[in-house]
Amino acid sequence: RDGDGQVEMLGTGVTWLLLAMSAVAVGLAISMARENRKDTILPDDFVTSMRAAIEQQQFKEAMRIANGSESFIGQIMCESMHQAPHGWNAVIRTLEQSSDERAMARLQRIDVLNIMGQVSPMIGLFGTVYGMILAFAAIVSSGGAADPVMLAGGIGTALTTTFWGLVVAIPSLAAAAVLRGRI
Repeated sequence: RDGDGQVEMLGTGVTWLLLAMSAVAVGLAISMARENRKDTILPDDFVTSMRAAIEQQQFKEAMRIANGSESFIGQIMCESMHQAPHGWNAVIRTLEQSSDERAMARLQRIDVLNIMGQVSPMIGLFGTVYGMILAFAAIVSSGGAADPVMLAGGIGTALTTTFWGLVVAIPSLAAAAVLRGRI
């Protein structure tokens, strides 16, 4: 609220935008954490069955297992095993290329959290500057002897938007760093 007790619309809009960003960031972080668990990237049962098939030189069975897997490693193995007729170097090159491409795709999705973490303090800073403009306008309009209630409205807008900007930024950047490390 501003010094007159009215809802300050721009500051309120900035705050609601930051609250929405916070909800989106939490949802993205949870979704991405689930996507990047060990059992979705390198499931134990897949590793065990692939190792057994390859050790027994049952390559068609290994292909079937890799084809049926939706895991990160399963998709990479499937792509590389298709290159087996072209020789070992082709298999290795495909393994490297496929894993790099898939890792980059995962990292790009995580960049959304990073961007939200970088932008939200700037949005909060916008609200801070706007709130300070309101506070200084109260001083000017009163001829230098501003009513503390009028000042409090502008300062409250400044601090509230800064607070919510940081509430979005800190967990978003932390989640992005943790998820990037997992990948």
